[in-house]
Amino acid sequence: MHSTKPYQEAGEKSAPGRHDLNTRIRAECYAGYRADQRPLRFSLGERTLQVLEVEDQWHSPHAIYFRVRADDGHTYVLRHDEETDIWTLEAFRSK
Repeated sequence: MHSTKPYQEAGEKSAPGRHDLNTRIRAECYAGYRADQRPLRFSLGERTLQVLEVEDQWHSPHAIYFRVRADDGHTYVLRHDEETDIWTLEAFRSK
């Protein structure tokens, strides 16, 4: 059955115990012919999550967005600002 749970968008208050959105994260990336091609794992606070699948990727003028499924079963939207090399968590959807 298709999940109808909405994404929690950046700027929304998260429930207690949930991930804060629009906050900086650390990301380790695959670097092929160019740097930071796609995230392999990322850290939220003390927890490091393995990226199992990049479900989608899109570009804005100064950033690349990745919708990823992590090893905790949740889906995250990560943003990489290419000018500042800063990664942020932009959206989250629980499994």
